[in-house]
Amino acid sequence: MRSHLRSTFTRTFPRGLAGPDDGMATTEYAIATVAAAGFAGLLVVILRSAEVRGLLTGLVRSALTL
Repeated sequence: MRSHLRSTFTRTFPRGLAGPDDGMATTEYAIATVAAAGFAGLLVVILRSAEVRGLLTGLVRSALTL
């Protein structure tokens, strides 16, 4: 039974197929996640300012009065 599983595994995942780009997708996802988290943090800082809060409040009020 063990030899059958081993032969199935080696047929499914043969050695030597990993190229120079092995793991690149994971790295790209990690970089994109860090960039998205930084952008979200920047948006939080911007949206907490009084000017932006007043602008958004005025926008919502004008939309509700239509």
